[in-house]
Amino acid sequence: MYSAIYRDFRPDRFDQIVGQDHIVKVLKNQIAAGQTGHAYLFCGTRGTGKTTTARILAKALNCEAEDRSARPCCECENCRAVREGTFMDVIEIDAASNNGVDSIRELRESVKYPPVKGRNKVYIIDEVHMLSPGAFNALLKTLEEPPEHVVFILATTEPQKLPATILSRCMRLDFRRVSEEIIAENMRNICEARGISAEPAALALIAVNADGSVRDSLSILEQCISTGQDLISRADVAELLGTAGEEALIALTDSVIRGDVSEALIQLDQMIRSGSDVKQLMKEWLSHLRNLLMAKYVEESAGLLNMSAENAERVRRQSGEIDGNLLNYAIEELSKTISESRWSSQPRVLLEVCIVRLGGGTGEAQEQIPVRPQKPAAGPMQPAQSETETAAGESVPSGAAPSAAADTGEAAGETAEAAQAAGVDPEELWSAAVRKAVGEKPMLIRIETKTHPVRIAGGAFYVTADDEYTEKVLMEKGKDLLESKLEMYYGSRLILRLERGAAPQAAAEGRKDAGAENIARQIEEKFHMKVDIE
Repeated sequence: MYSAIYRDFRPDRFDQIVGQDHIVKVLKNQIAAGQTGHAYLFCGTRGTGKTTTARILAKALNCEAEDRSARPCCECENCRAVREGTFMDVIEIDAASNNGVDSIRELRESVKYPPVKGRNKVYIIDEVHMLSPGAFNALLKTLEEPPEHVVFILATTEPQKLPATILSRCMRLDFRRVSEEIIAENMRNICEARGISAEPAALALIAVNADGSVRDSLSILEQCISTGQDLISRADVAELLGTAGEEALIALTDSVIRGDVSEALIQLDQMIRSGSDVKQLMKEWLSHLRNLLMAKYVEESAGLLNMSAENAERVRRQSGEIDGNLLNYAIEELSKTISESRWSSQPRVLLEVCIVRLGGGTGEAQEQIPVRPQKPAAGPMQPAQSETETAAGESVPSGAAPSAAADTGEAAGETAEAAQAAGVDPEELWSAAVRKAVGEKPMLIRIETKTHPVRIAGGAFYVTADDEYTEKVLMEKGKDLLESKLEMYYGSRLILRLERGAAPQAAAEGRKDAGAENIARQIEEKFHMKVDIE
């Protein structure tokens, strides 16, 4: 009869248990010293070896080998009987289906009888958190002071559901999620034993999707083997799991960075139509964003990225295009979406809304996007601290001309020139307007570091950009919003204009010269003396 891989390769000895060295060390030392406890609590996520370890411990407690450190020997009659499930002194109880008081009362009666063949009678209670409150109460006294020959091993994936009275009576051992490297190595050994060829990238992808569970990894591996392929490739695993390729995730992220919501939604639809599972896709996209984070802040990040060298290079290039604040925001939003999708019957809709948020949104929808609070603008660019009321009841910074002066192009130009002469710093004005705009539209975060104000002249605000992509974001995605923020702080409408060819250094020198002229003018007015600027 066919047996599943995870059953065929179930560990028989402590040394075969993978990823739980801290627990193996404790149990082996206790057995060698003859100081095993009367009650154990094995906690941990699914597929990490709780029941397997419980059976090995039960085998070791009844092993007939003379050398305690060699137990279990897996060769004596008792060891073979435990492995085959025919040993009468090892009793496994499924608490999910035997969770009532009556079941525990039967257990209390049976513990009184001595073992039939072995030295110890071992009770393995799986999913113990499923017991009813009455059953827990019935178990308390027996668990605290069982007969000398009885050992209880309780296993659970949710220890927080156990009463404190049960927890305090057991030696608790926490099983950790197994690392991806160990899971991949375990699958590689199994493939070699079975004569199966598998690409390292394929095993790595299985390990990622196993989420720390050895049993899950072997179940996925068995599905791949069942396809009948001579070689298990990464593409085969991706197709089986319904995952999107790294190239598709890179393209989706590119669209979000550009703020092209339409293209991003079309790409999402294409991935789902090609067989990608929505929830799986969200996990993979979050993993891709994490890879971008590693590539952006870790200089030698190749060892942290589980992908081919070609894809690692693509991720590295993309990490240089995305702003750190936007990346953090994307990870936070996608994590919330994944959490919400667990209880939703329409996870695709939630993911589409998330993409709209990350892409910036348009029109009225943008006003509904929740954003993180931003720091207020500093100095004279704080409307709440240094503003005067205009005739229309609107607030403008002190030193700026009233908005009524902006009725005509000529008046706007005069207002701008007057404000500049009065000491309005273009860099300070730009910084305040950009911070306000980014607070409402996070995808504009790039312009905060990639643009430089030049001057205010003729009713226009001139800026330079470091590259063509920033120019596109500035003029296509942020122009209207930034002009409204400039007007809010400046007091009159300023047209945002892009000045090409003006280096940031030249702009900075222009601002320095303007500052020097202001200082010279103030000295002349105060001390009635002529100051020449060279």
